[in-house]
Amino acid sequence: MQSYQLVRYGHALEQTDTPRPTPVGTEVLLEVDACGVCHSDLHLRDGFFDLGGGKRLDLSRGRALPLTLGHEIAGRVVACGADATGVEVGAQRVVYPWIGCGECHTCAAGQEHLCPRSRALGVSAHGGFSDCVLVPHPRYLLEYGDRSATLACTYACSGLTAYGAVRKVQSRVAGRPLVIIGLGGVGFAALRLAQAVTTAAVIGVDVNDAPLEAATQAGAEVVDARADDASKQIRALTGGGAAAVIDFVGAGATASLGFTALATSGLLVIVGLFGGHLEASLPLWPLRDLTVQGSYVGSLEEMRELLRLVDSGVVLPIPIRGRPLSDAEAVLNDLRAGGSVGRTVLTPPAAI
Repeated sequence: MQSYQLVRYGHALEQTDTPRPTPVGTEVLLEVDACGVCHSDLHLRDGFFDLGGGKRLDLSRGRALPLTLGHEIAGRVVACGADATGVEVGAQRVVYPWIGCGECHTCAAGQEHLCPRSRALGVSAHGGFSDCVLVPHPRYLLEYGDRSATLACTYACSGLTAYGAVRKVQSRVAGRPLVIIGLGGVGFAALRLAQAVTTAAVIGVDVNDAPLEAATQAGAEVVDARADDASKQIRALTGGGAAAVIDFVGAGATASLGFTALATSGLLVIVGLFGGHLEASLPLWPLRDLTVQGSYVGSLEEMRELLRLVDSGVVLPIPIRGRPLSDAEAVLNDLRAGGSVGRTVLTPPAAI
């Protein structure tokens, strides 16, 4: 099979050709129809997260190379191990990639995506920048109805991450302002989900014209974060402060902007992994009853919930741009440059 793999941290992905794996036990082999490209793929290629202050979180420990990246995967079942029940060859499925060890208390609580011994596809195990991917159990394969594979694959991360974050603010924003910072693939998905499952007035914030225009067309108020008075604009649009802010960038500047945009008893949810650190005056936290919370992708049950919402028709699709699998490295470089709207999805030659 043909794959585009991370062979050395900080270097371009390399095309490799290896024998197609044979599934055993509960394993299922999928031919990949589509695989979305996520900003976290960039961090994995770099080999670190920026913790701010010159510190880095090393991502190379416990991760064997070469590694096939790509965790937003949809495909067709082509082979099953002897114990893989509940799915048939030919079935089209989207993959839940956030697979844990299956043995710890976190996994037992249904929070595999937070497992400290992650086996996540495209992160710790081979993923979907390939024409085939091996999935350890059929329970991680979900039906996606009559949607295209290029859209369905995005529900595994872009959609799921957005859904997990929107759920955290849902009870706070009924009829009140919600600020979404960062209108890339995940942020735009959150805008669509917030419009579908809340009554919040959504305000989108970005530094690029194309996402701001797309958010305007989607019915949101927008603020250009490049403006010197961006914080003042947000506070004016929110009537003095937002009930909740979701930061899909996760940089020091965006987290600081989100924090200053909060109303009393407001909630800042940080999702993005761009890097840096947040500086905030400590007395403001108790005096204004503020909360800062992280949010990382979502559980298998949350992905099932998301797909039920999608099936109901209330969640409008995000913009999708298809590129051939051979463009994997170029797409990562485009993603670093910023300014794209929605999600770019890779398709292997057999799927085009």
